Amino acid sequence: MEPICNVWKNIGFISTRLSGTDGISLETAKWADVLGRKCFNCFYFAGELDRPEEKSMLVEEAHFLYPDIQKLTSECFGKTKRKPSVTDKILKLKDHLKSKIYKFVKKYDIDILVPENALAIPVNIPLGMAITEFISETGMPTIAHHHDFFWERKRFLVNCVWDYLNMAFPPHLPSIKHVTINSSADNQISFRTGVSSVIIPNVMDFENPPKVTSERDEVRKALGLQNGETLVLQPTRVIQRKGIEHAIELVGRLDRKAKLVISHASGDEGHVYEKRVAQYSKMLNVRTKFVSKIISDKRGVTEDGRKVYTLEDIYPHVDLVTYPSTFEGFGNAFLETIYFKKPIVVNQYSIYAIDIKPKGFNTIEIDEFVSDATVKKTKEILDNPELAASMVDHNYRLGNTYYSYGVLEKKLDAIIVSFAF
Repeated sequence: MEPICNVWKNIGFISTRLSGTDGISLETAKWADVLGRKCFNCFYFAGELDRPEEKSMLVEEAHFLYPDIQKLTSECFGKTKRKPSVTDKILKLKDHLKSKIYKFVKKYDIDILVPENALAIPVNIPLGMAITEFISETGMPTIAHHHDFFWERKRFLVNCVWDYLNMAFPPHLPSIKHVTINSSADNQISFRTGVSSVIIPNVMDFENPPKVTSERDEVRKALGLQNGETLVLQPTRVIQRKGIEHAIELVGRLDRKAKLVISHASGDEGHVYEKRVAQYSKMLNVRTKFVSKIISDKRGVTEDGRKVYTLEDIYPHVDLVTYPSTFEGFGNAFLETIYFKKPIVVNQYSIYAIDIKPKGFNTIEIDEFVSDATVKKTKEILDNPELAASMVDHNYRLGNTYYSYGVLEKKLDAIIVSFAF
């Protein structure tokens, strides 16, 4: 690998946002960690950043929440014709962003570009077009890391920008190596665009087991747990496809003191579903707490003086994790749960059923609804520590085999070496 580093040394990650605990930001950090352990330097370009300032270029227009971008998105989707003025705005922003990419590459002497989902999901159309044109003009070696595609989201299917989607989401260019995170995406990108991809699933650092970084009593008190109360964690955003009603129903049927703690806020998709979750919890008399204000990607203190924890602080003290999603590109929370050796209740969303379950993981399953069998197995696991320990140890070994940093390193090595041929 060392000779390759003599040719390609600096890696440039580009995305709309590289900050916080969303899946794209987390996986980018893991890629950077693995590449950094080798001989590569990693740099970052995005509309929101929490990476080292000396290695970052912040460009506000790259963010999908930048006002002009938000307005363009509303003008491009849900309708089948676009005004000439919309086209003009897209092209103007595209040119502006492309000039910033050129500056980024020159400033940090970038050798390989890694667009993180920016060429897959059209939340910022000008950015995807700018990246595509830059690659076309320079022929720069590029690893396009695709987490989810526009055809997987109903809200993008009615639009007036098919010309731009076909051009850049994703582009078909000889210097791009495409990476998908599951076999379904691999099949679809080939079927829809004619390009092939390498499957690199999400990973965790299984070679280095987690360490307990917080006190159990302190964490339970911060989360509002009562004495003897079971702590059930829903480690996701509060959005509809997370299926949180199933977690609420399950907790309500456990016949024990239990509290459902939801780690993340509703985020970019509004607060209607969050209200629905709160109302449903009240209907079923389930103690549910939203704790996004005291859980972040970094420790700190809130404005009112409360301690802010990371998920790494919380996981070791959890009794059960619920993950009843109806759709996931892969499932970061699943891997986190396996990594922290906790029992998990998981809905059989398609990628779990196709890619993950066949590996042999031992989980408590939901198949679109909470069955009596699901409730029974959950109670058995919570009541039998030895059975739970056997389950989580088995899952950890499988995680280390299939979803470790070592797996990621081998896959990236092969891609980077291929640029030489």
